[in-house]
Amino acid sequence: MNYELIKNEPMNKHTTFRTGGNAVEYYKIYNRSGLEEVMSICENAGIKPLIIGNGSNLLISDKGIDIPVIDLRNAFDDITVDGCTVHAGAGAVLSKVSMTAYENGLSGLEFAFGIPGTVGGAVYMNAGAYNGEIKDITESVEIFKDGVFKTVPSEDMSFSYRHSRAMEEDAIITGVTFNLKKEDKTEIRSMMDDFTERRKSKQPLEYPSAGSTFKRPEGYFAGKLIMDSGLSGSKVGGAMVSPKHCGFIINYDNATSKDIFELITYVQNEVYKHFGVKLETEVKLIGEF
Repeated sequence: MNYELIKNEPMNKHTTFRTGGNAVEYYKIYNRSGLEEVMSICENAGIKPLIIGNGSNLLISDKGIDIPVIDLRNAFDDITVDGCTVHAGAGAVLSKVSMTAYENGLSGLEFAFGIPGTVGGAVYMNAGAYNGEIKDITESVEIFKDGVFKTVPSEDMSFSYRHSRAMEEDAIITGVTFNLKKEDKTEIRSMMDDFTERRKSKQPLEYPSAGSTFKRPEGYFAGKLIMDSGLSGSKVGGAMVSPKHCGFIINYDNATSKDIFELITYVQNEVYKHFGVKLETEVKLIGEF
């Protein structure tokens, strides 16, 4: 079996916000042929599907999704090491790839250890933390576009802050090759532990969220703007601006996607009113709110 089609799949099972209605068609891809087949089905129907990994950067409408959802995690989850390079499929969890690098004495992925997403999503949006970004360690990216798998050198991916060429071209990322460097395992582990402790102390990891809700505005920090607007602890339904880190909107009490969306909108309006800064969401909004 190359793929599996599930009808009316609840999307709250597939997002880190733990919210969202049903997907009318949910495809689990099991190999490359499965991706080719399902994409051919979508293209013949003239429909652009939603590609997901761990759902760590998505807010999906409570009304659900009427386009096909394609889950790559079962097909592209391989991790292989060759010298100082690590190849990871798009469905591999980023923290697992980081741990594999550590086990092989390879440094460069420490910053990614606590990022909850998959490799594909991280490359797609050039994820980053603690002064590290995916683009800094990427040698090449494997994509699927127009029915063809091909490898694109990092310098041709148009990486920038929370952006890559894949966003512009609707390319599906299927894998990435990281170029890392040899380092003492004790040093690598120390950095990973340090970043983990920082996350635990400063981020509301005990609640469902999508990580940083907003992009960093040029010259500002989103969390500080939100805090200085007096919005710490602000609530809509079961959604809250985290008092621990105002850059996070959390699902603290059975929030709906509508609760979260309305709180996002309220925060954007208040920050603009106080500082004249328009906050853009880092979280991708899917569906009708």
